Amino acid sequence: MRVIRTFDLLERYEQKFLSKEDAFGVKQDGKWVKYSSKEYIEIAHQISYGLLSLGMQKGDKIVTITNNRPEWNFVDMGMAMIGIVHVPVFTSLSSDEYEFILQHSDAKLIFVSDKTLYNKVAQAAKKINKNEIIYSFDTIDEVKNWNEILNLGKESTVYYKEEVEKLKKSINENDFATLIYTSGTTGTSKGVMLSHKNLVQNFLAAAEVFKLTIDDKFLSILPLCHVGGRMGNYQTQYNGSSLYYAENMGTIAANMKEIKPNGFDTVPRLLEKVFDNIIAKGKKLKGFKKTIFFWAIKIGLKYKLKWESSWWYKMKLKIADKLIFTKWRDALGGEIRIVGCGGATLQPRLERVFWAAGIKVINMYGLTETSPIITINRQTIPDLKLGTVGALIEGVEIKIADDGEILCKGHNVMLGYYKNSELTEQVFDKDGWFHTGDIGYMDKNKFLMVTDRKKEIFKLSSGKFIAPQVIENKIKELNCIDQIMVVGEHEKFASALISPNFTYINDWCDQNDLKYNSNEEIIQIPEVYSLMQHDIKDFNKKVAKAEQILKFKLIADEWSPASGELSPTLKLKRKFIAEKYRDLIEQIYSKQIV
Repeated sequence: MRVIRTFDLLERYEQKFLSKEDAFGVKQDGKWVKYSSKEYIEIAHQISYGLLSLGMQKGDKIVTITNNRPEWNFVDMGMAMIGIVHVPVFTSLSSDEYEFILQHSDAKLIFVSDKTLYNKVAQAAKKINKNEIIYSFDTIDEVKNWNEILNLGKESTVYYKEEVEKLKKSINENDFATLIYTSGTTGTSKGVMLSHKNLVQNFLAAAEVFKLTIDDKFLSILPLCHVGGRMGNYQTQYNGSSLYYAENMGTIAANMKEIKPNGFDTVPRLLEKVFDNIIAKGKKLKGFKKTIFFWAIKIGLKYKLKWESSWWYKMKLKIADKLIFTKWRDALGGEIRIVGCGGATLQPRLERVFWAAGIKVINMYGLTETSPIITINRQTIPDLKLGTVGALIEGVEIKIADDGEILCKGHNVMLGYYKNSELTEQVFDKDGWFHTGDIGYMDKNKFLMVTDRKKEIFKLSSGKFIAPQVIENKIKELNCIDQIMVVGEHEKFASALISPNFTYINDWCDQNDLKYNSNEEIIQIPEVYSLMQHDIKDFNKKVAKAEQILKFKLIADEWSPASGELSPTLKLKRKFIAEKYRDLIEQIYSKQIV
């Protein structure tokens, strides 16, 4: 059957995958609980009937604020079939941010996952008189439970079954399907309106690239409220693969060993962490084992696709794979072959070393406003080029503006910003091109290279432009650095705030008999500063003078979404960081360089 609306996936399940016993898997009380395709279809329809019983109507908005779990899909499809607009929201926002979204979205009902989230959301909802419409997936005393809606649906099937079928037929691919609020790295979140067509055409494009099968298992890591995580969620269902949800970021490795997935989704930051952990373990090896380990890493970092490599390199890679890289795959469950990666810039070295290890990292590019994919690398030539974000998906066009901005047209581009026609008009030009705000260029007229965010590029007092993301991604390849933000707008030189890789630094300090009791003490150790300074000086030798980092300040904080420096998708929140460390930035530029 042809899938043109998100809920058509249910009919596809019924026709092709009805016997599947583990459409979804989730860890509950230490055990993996599985839901079959048949249960998925039944529960989703019962949610539709239950929502209609509550008086919900086509066009109403329902907010979900929850961790990844099968229930998200049950209510998502239940809403979609009756034309309700799903508003999925990150779990890491502040009470003020929740208050804004609940008010701005005109939410008629709210689903939360657990007691902690309920307390935070209820506080926001109470301020705008919406605390009576909250339902929880987990059982919480004196809080409405989603099972109440499910039971209503079971009881009223006979009354609403026909109406649901009529509503399904009334919904077309261009209808408003979901309202997604951007993570707000530069200010107040914007509500992005996406249609069924936006979502469906994107996950069909992804499904064609990933080529998962009914026998495959996929581990869902990215939040389902993130448009990339949602796309991965849908494309996995389209191919009939089993979809398992990671418990949390701290259990990913354990979950992989348990379910042995064939693929997973991620953002570059998580791959950086995986690689850092691998390197940290390698450094603890002794003698010949350590030598072989880093020899294999060196081989991996020089990886080229098979048709680009010499027979001698292929031979060395085969040895490296047998001795080292098989152990990487075993640590990830032993069956991993493909990883979807997007949301930020992926370091080319990481892409190469994972491909060398037999794990194809599929790099892609897009925004919430483009559903998200604009370009994606394929698994084979001619639409594969490592180091780029791939080639266009079918039905989408891009062009590069005179100032280097990437412009886009196609079935993936949003309907607009909710309640903000002025902002919508600002991002579309008179010819209908959507302005992404990203700077880039085309490699060989086919593969897109993204270099920076237009709004993040700044000018030094000398008139030289600085693209901070380019510099940051290069410097983050240093083992001693976890996060970095380049600063210096209107100043004479570029500088940086650096959050060290404290795992690496702790080991280094121990090896050099340097004593400390906290991160605050570590960054005050002269030898640590000298280590950083040495690596930064080496970096400076490889770049243009304007891009050199002439001063830096070490930060004792480990940046995260919880502490506010990173967005929920692990991108730098530059405005927040600049304000938080304003005094340090002022100190950097208060004296001239000697």
